[in-house]
Amino acid sequence: MEERFGPTLAAEHLAEEDGLGVHRETLRRWMLEDGLWGRARGKPREHRQRRARKEHFGELVQLDGSFHHWFERRGPRGCLMNMVDDATGVTHAWLGEAETTWAAVHVLRGWIANFGVPLALYTDWKNVYKVETTAKQELRGEAPLTQFGRMCAQLGITIMAAHSPQAKGRVERKNGVHQDRFIKKMRRKGIASYAAANAYLEEYLLALNQRFGRTPASPRNYHRATPSLAELHAAFRLETKRSISNDWVVRYHGRYLQLSPSSRRYAPRQGAVLVYESEDGKLEVHYRGEPIAHQEIAVPVRPENPRAAMHVPYSRPRYRHGPEHPYKRHADRQIKRQRLRQLKQAVAARAVAEACAAPDRAAGTAAPGSAPAPATDTPFAPQRTEKGDISNELI
Repeated sequence: MEERFGPTLAAEHLAEEDGLGVHRETLRRWMLEDGLWGRARGKPREHRQRRARKEHFGELVQLDGSFHHWFERRGPRGCLMNMVDDATGVTHAWLGEAETTWAAVHVLRGWIANFGVPLALYTDWKNVYKVETTAKQELRGEAPLTQFGRMCAQLGITIMAAHSPQAKGRVERKNGVHQDRFIKKMRRKGIASYAAANAYLEEYLLALNQRFGRTPASPRNYHRATPSLAELHAAFRLETKRSISNDWVVRYHGRYLQLSPSSRRYAPRQGAVLVYESEDGKLEVHYRGEPIAHQEIAVPVRPENPRAAMHVPYSRPRYRHGPEHPYKRHADRQIKRQRLRQLKQAVAARAVAEACAAPDRAAGTAAPGSAPAPATDTPFAPQRTEKGDISNELI
């Protein structure tokens, strides 16, 4: 791959290798004139074309959460869930603590109550809305769905994920409008709680949509009719798959649900059931599409083991190997060899130290031209035995 030299680096090489002192700015102008250098750095940017607005109201609604100090110093930091129609710019919002599944459900239910069920949502790549497919799911041909994605699929809403903030620029710019206008208006009214802010949002959004809303290119409305409360309740709830234990108990996030016998159908042991949880924490257990009566029981408390709390010393005497055991047969011999090696190392180090110190002492005490004094035996010199081996009696 060919790499171009920039003006600065090219000027350095010209000065070091060719001895040509050319200023880097002069060289930059020459390279720009000859087309040898461009002002853009790195890889060329991918061409992006501005996307035109959708033509129908409800065809595409952008959804995003904006974290900000909405109450300034009067209250906690929150997240404004904001929905903006791509064709008209009509917006709907709900203020909560964080960008969670239930926060997205709140703002979507408000949109459905006001305008109907939209055709598609444009969101971020977040675990709340949409996740990427894993390798195992691709092999099985499964499409991963989050809890919010399953709720939207049940209502016939398609979720599309944007790969950049600029792709959903309408909702991003609307977040900036809210961070300016909505904060100032709440400051004038002294609003410092989520409940008061959401109550004021109805008045604020009505005036905002009347001023900044625009007429769509096509008069046809792509919103579908608002479902009934029962259908909305069946859609907006968490769904989790669980198995039945041998005593017909279903465990769900630390809660124990005892299934009751039914005259029509009784779920078998080790069977798979679906546990539905509403926002208020109410649970429902369904087996093959039919609800099963159940009652929540207390979490069983395991009896404490008294022997686990107390320390019982080991009363059995520990077995120790005898001197003739293979582990200890050569222990004394190894100890003697190790001590002998250490003694030899100490003697060698002592001899080297004496050899280095002898010329210095001889040069300092002897007269010029006189012979050096004979070396005396060191008290740590090894003793020789009859066999000529060094004895280990000093060990």
